[in-house]
Amino acid sequence: MRRFLLFIIVSIQTVCFSQNIQVDSQSYSSQELIEEILIDSNCIENIQVTNSIGGDFGVQDKSFGYFNASGTTFPFEEGIVLSTGKLSNTVGPNSTLSDDDAANWGGDSDLENILNESNTINATIIEFDFTSSASQISFRYLFASEEYQEGSNSTCIYSDLFGFLIRPINSQQYTNIALVPNTQTPVKVTTVHPEIPGSCSAINETYFESFNGTNVPINFNGQTKVMSAIANVIPNETYHIKLVIADEQNYRYDSAVFLEAGSFQLTTDLGADRLIATGNALCGTETLQLDADQIGASSFIWYKDGVLMPSEMNALLTVSDEGLYEVEVTLDNNCVSKGEVLIEYDTNPNVSNTVLIECDQNLDGLTFYNLYNAASLITNGNPNLQVSDFFLSEPEAQSDINAIQDSDYFENTSLLQIVFARVISQSGCFSIAEVMLDISSETIDVPSMSQCDDDYDGVTSFNLNDITAEIESQIPINSEVYYYETEEDAFNEVNALSSPFINSIENSQIIYCKVINNNQCFAIASVQLNVLALPILKQDESVFYCVELFPESIQIEAGLLQGVESQFIYEWFKDGTQLTNSTETISINESGNYTVNVTSQVGCQSTRTIIVEPAEPVEILEIIIEDGILNNTVTIIAEEEGIYQYSLNNPSSFSNNNVFTNVPSGFHTLYIKDKRGCGILVREIAVIGIPKFFTPNNDGYHDTWVVDGVNQQFNSDVKIVIFDRYGKILSSRFVSGNGWDGTYRGKAMPSNDYWYLITTQSGKSFKGHFSLIR
Repeated sequence: MRRFLLFIIVSIQTVCFSQNIQVDSQSYSSQELIEEILIDSNCIENIQVTNSIGGDFGVQDKSFGYFNASGTTFPFEEGIVLSTGKLSNTVGPNSTLSDDDAANWGGDSDLENILNESNTINATIIEFDFTSSASQISFRYLFASEEYQEGSNSTCIYSDLFGFLIRPINSQQYTNIALVPNTQTPVKVTTVHPEIPGSCSAINETYFESFNGTNVPINFNGQTKVMSAIANVIPNETYHIKLVIADEQNYRYDSAVFLEAGSFQLTTDLGADRLIATGNALCGTETLQLDADQIGASSFIWYKDGVLMPSEMNALLTVSDEGLYEVEVTLDNNCVSKGEVLIEYDTNPNVSNTVLIECDQNLDGLTFYNLYNAASLITNGNPNLQVSDFFLSEPEAQSDINAIQDSDYFENTSLLQIVFARVISQSGCFSIAEVMLDISSETIDVPSMSQCDDDYDGVTSFNLNDITAEIESQIPINSEVYYYETEEDAFNEVNALSSPFINSIENSQIIYCKVINNNQCFAIASVQLNVLALPILKQDESVFYCVELFPESIQIEAGLLQGVESQFIYEWFKDGTQLTNSTETISINESGNYTVNVTSQVGCQSTRTIIVEPAEPVEILEIIIEDGILNNTVTIIAEEEGIYQYSLNNPSSFSNNNVFTNVPSGFHTLYIKDKRGCGILVREIAVIGIPKFFTPNNDGYHDTWVVDGVNQQFNSDVKIVIFDRYGKILSSRFVSGNGWDGTYRGKAMPSNDYWYLITTQSGKSFKGHFSLIR
């Protein structure tokens, strides 16, 4: 104790005028830090430090030690601090980043195991044994960290780790007592913080003190409020405690835990504070019995708000008023165990009895209610109140037993039946409200809604908001209107339809609208939806107008496939300009885009377009004849491909093929037809054919050698020259009707092969030979 007094005397001038904590890593051994600073009590005995580990920063610094905060705003005047960085870097102001590392500074497996974490490094540890005279010990601490980052989502994600691990000396099973009060949640940055907008909600914010600016006594970005670590122990049995803090994942952004000097004491457990903020305050006239009894207790002294309660000298104290209650329990060994509890009272919720109105499907006075629809009326719209359950009787509601199981689908058993709602405030206080179940007698007249089909399938889209607009005059202001496919869905308020709605039954369908006023059913009514048929027309088409017919006209039609022509209205347009025609069929003699709108008597309209294209007379460029060969061909070259059909010698059978092969020699007729209906062009052609032999024996067969396809009309310019094998010209003539008779100057030529040369003025020529056979 002398060393402590010397430190105060030496440093008192500095402490008094400093706004920051002061630290000392040299004046106290680990044993002295625990026994003289943290505990300093004769009722905690057999104190023995068994292990202390920290970062190696040389002889002048450690990662743990003594701190003094006298004269600062720090909540502890003095105590010990364990850090994941240098002790010297815990000192304010908060102007630098505490971000220290040291060689070979490992983590702690016990901390990892109990927190279900991994990859710890830079662990600072002090372990000690002790025995207690009482059945409970506690000490006060706060946690501070550079990982508290105001406005940053890193606060939601990252945290260093610490724990106060306690176990009986003969057990290896630790219990962590560094917990968020009244929970089993370890204290970390990620478990104690306010809301980080856009990143995470507040968690245990009641125990968060602040994000720190620059002018604070410690060098950390944020800190928790002061909390107590509490452990139940068996008196006079030895326990082992490990105080440990470590970086997680890496050495960056250090943290520290500060333990208040002299706070490691015997304590008496009076239970958790009963606070409005934590939702466990006492309610109305409720009482609470505090129990300070424990092993070895000999006397009890009670205080309320610091004032002695002279008539209260027993272990039990009945509380009926809010305040801070404290007890001092003297044990048989003259040790004193202290305890305190803060009691707050909250008023019972302000609730209103109400009537819940629902619609009756079969008018028997019985229906199904979602009892929670009355919640806003019961609580008067107070968002801090909650209807927890409904009950058939008030005593059951008061006792919170036999709650109605299907409160969202409850069927009444009698007209104007009353059920009871239990309403709870955030502090857990409750009130009971009556809910009378009534039946709506309102009706509304909903007009049917008709909509033209859009694609002939009996299905279309309905804007349900248009129906709502139609019935607004029949319903209360600010009512809500919902639509359902079935009446059952409307009563149960499930599967509400969205707008626009596409009917699921072709042509005609009944749906149901439900009007809700003040969260109660005003009325349910059926709605008839009708899909009106469109005029059914032929498909759009293209037709041709043969310009050579002008000014003659052709007819085009609207193409009505069903119904009577006179029951529809026709509007015709040519190239976007409306015509005076108003009949199903019109006569036209001009090309263009013709559109007709056909409207039924119920106003549904279909549109058909007829494209009238001009078609010129049949026109061909060339007829190519390859003749005088074994496979004669005829090819027609037209002005436009694909619009004509062709035939050879047969005006009743046409094909798209413009090439004819294996055409016999002689004279033929070509027919060229316009597919668009603009006439047939007829052309006569001749195909030259050369005989291979002839037999001039006057038997009437092959008596002369005659070239086919040659006469005065076709190939009249053909010159035919016949030679013998020596080149002697035996015959030379132009077109001849009888051909060569096999004589030369009246003398019959012998059987033999003879040669020919056939030429035309166009330059076409044929050469070859034939046989004369006698």
